Amino acid sequence: MLSMTLQEWEETLKQWGEPKFRAKQIFDWLHKKQITEIDDMTNISKGLREKLKQNGKISYTRQVKKLVSQIDGTIKYLFEIENGLVIESVFMHYHYGNTACISTQAGCRMGCSFCASTLDGVERNLTAGEMLSQIYEMQKDTGERISSVVLMGSGEPLDNYENVLRFLHLANDKNGLHLGQRHITLSTCGLVEKMYDLLEEDLQITLAVSLHAPNDRIRQKIMPIAKKYSMQEILKVCKEYSDKTKRRVTFEYALIKGINDSDDCAEELASKLHNMLCHVNLIPINDVKERNYCKSSEERVKKFTYIMEQKGIETTIRRKLGSDIDAACGQLRKSYQLHS
Repeated sequence: MLSMTLQEWEETLKQWGEPKFRAKQIFDWLHKKQITEIDDMTNISKGLREKLKQNGKISYTRQVKKLVSQIDGTIKYLFEIENGLVIESVFMHYHYGNTACISTQAGCRMGCSFCASTLDGVERNLTAGEMLSQIYEMQKDTGERISSVVLMGSGEPLDNYENVLRFLHLANDKNGLHLGQRHITLSTCGLVEKMYDLLEEDLQITLAVSLHAPNDRIRQKIMPIAKKYSMQEILKVCKEYSDKTKRRVTFEYALIKGINDSDDCAEELASKLHNMLCHVNLIPINDVKERNYCKSSEERVKKFTYIMEQKGIETTIRRKLGSDIDAACGQLRKSYQLHS
């Protein structure tokens, strides 16, 4: 039920012979009051509530564990979804508001060699309602409004395209969460065909692309997807995206000692991005016990940043939040499976 748009509710209730205004009431219960039980809809008749129970359900995430960073107050949630699977979400405090990092799949099948989320592959796609529910449950638990959302938890959002697109429209709905598109960031490792599909949607969300290398040779060593899509193809669609939307594309770049952090790498990356409306987000690689990579030294990170900026590429070093609770970039995983 959480995945249905207001228009779909209106059409469904019309088929059931119910008045149109009932659709708005049900939508309010689900997305403003954020109930988890149909019987909580107190202004809906018992007969209609029974019909709702017979025809659907409210699929929501249930909190099973909560970890709070002693460093910066970042909160990592483990949520149970259907089939006894567990996903992870992160609540982050910034001076400009609260950000939710949500998962779009249980696990991930992209296989990036520096990321924990992909260790066990993908179990299944999340529904739009399950993505929304992560936000709703975090707001209930903290008592605070979430003002921006990043689709950077476990999973590749564009590998779950239809559900993610539905989530984007529901999150933006003025009758629901009413989150501005410019406050939503979608991160992809570069599924080029789906990026073109997204381009045609004419949205105003921020596109973040996990690049992590200045060329195909290095990228193919650490990201299996690079064997299917070249950097040239990815940068071409990114340029088209920024030209059409007038939105700056963010390039995520995890710095790995001895792999992609040399001066030459910085020079090459800057040369490929020089004509694009973009921003580079440098991420000193976070520790994942199953991987052998080491993060770049502080001196190397600063030198890499300096070279990029000297070449006219706006570059920042990502603030490391929640690393003491494995909530930082590349550390989210399907930590364990519940037995139902």
